[in-house]
Amino acid sequence: MKKFTLIFVLVFAILTASCGSADSAAVQASGQIEAKEIAIAPELSGRVVEVSVIEGNSVKAGDPLLRLDDSLLLSEKQVAQAALDSASANLQAAQATLDSAQAQYDLVLSAALAAEPRQDMWKQSKPGEYDQPVWYFTKDEQIQSAQVEIDKAELALEKEKIQLSEIGKKAGSASFLEIERKLSDARTAFEVAKVVLDRTNGISDGTNLHDAAQTSFDDAKIDLKNAQKDYDDALTTDGAKDVLKARAKVEVARERYFSALDALRTLQTGEDSLSVVAAMQAVDQARALFVQSQSTVTAAQAGLDLIDTQMDKLAVRAPMDGVVLVRSVEVGEVLQAGMPILTIGKLDPLKVTVYIPETQYGQISLGQQATLSVDSFPNETFTALVTRISDKAEFTPQNVQTKEGRQTTVYAIELSVDNVDGKLKPGMPADVIFKVGATK
Repeated sequence: MKKFTLIFVLVFAILTASCGSADSAAVQASGQIEAKEIAIAPELSGRVVEVSVIEGNSVKAGDPLLRLDDSLLLSEKQVAQAALDSASANLQAAQATLDSAQAQYDLVLSAALAAEPRQDMWKQSKPGEYDQPVWYFTKDEQIQSAQVEIDKAELALEKEKIQLSEIGKKAGSASFLEIERKLSDARTAFEVAKVVLDRTNGISDGTNLHDAAQTSFDDAKIDLKNAQKDYDDALTTDGAKDVLKARAKVEVARERYFSALDALRTLQTGEDSLSVVAAMQAVDQARALFVQSQSTVTAAQAGLDLIDTQMDKLAVRAPMDGVVLVRSVEVGEVLQAGMPILTIGKLDPLKVTVYIPETQYGQISLGQQATLSVDSFPNETFTALVTRISDKAEFTPQNVQTKEGRQTTVYAIELSVDNVDGKLKPGMPADVIFKVGATK
């Protein structure tokens, strides 16, 4: 019996020692419950016309907190709406113009295609200078060649004009050009005098008018005869010969250019006819106007949408569920964009920050569970979870050399506490007991 009693005492002692060791291994600390706080500020500047909350009010995400004056934006919206209406009307007009131009183009093209003699070239005999039949080259190829010839002829014409100008600078040629000018002036004067004389014929009691006109005509005729004689006498000079040759080259080059244009116009039949090309250009212009009108409508709509967005931002709303902790705004105040005027605290989850000495720092890990208690609920505990561990000491001298000094070094530990039932409030003092080795 004594032996059994001794064994029981030893077992009880071991268990008691074990329990005492577990209690001594628990890490305890105290802190204060905090809420996640968000500073609320308006995105736009303006005068406050309504504040919907006071400190202590609970709010849901999206609830209105305050509203700014919208009178200025309402005026701007009216202007933007008018601009959009005008742009929309212009777009409708541009659409109608485009439809009309397209219809006209279709009509002109249909008529041009109907009038085009597409098979005529099949019946034409090939010229003796050509080895290929008339229809051999496509119309597009012929049009391209005609355009090349026009460009060449235009360059040749400009070259001959320059050559005539250079020849005219020589002494002999310059003298002949002056004689030519006088002949041209005399011819023009003679033609005018003849017209005036003819207009005096048949006028009743117009003897004096007719006599004066006849005298003017006779004088012009004499001047023309003299100018013509001077011209004829000058034709034998080298300067005259050079000018006449140069004039002939200019005239031939000019005729080459216009003949090339005629050839091109002859080829421009059917869809290549000038009327079809002009109709197509009208369609292109109408389409460009339509696209521009579309852009104007898009810009006007964007301006209106921007004002609507700004008006929506005049109502400041709660970004999350929580409690209004601070209100520092009143109706009538003029706020600047970004100015904090309200603070909302998120009550679930809450957080608590405690500090532990360096000697117990190694016993704490992220995700570790802890038991939290508050004085307001002495018979109830709450579960907390370690969410952050500071990586450097706080409230300690910069240089701690002694063992005793190192033991006073503390580290911040932040924990998250669920508060679904809302019992815990920011500012409550809390005691935390860490469950060493226990993680979520």
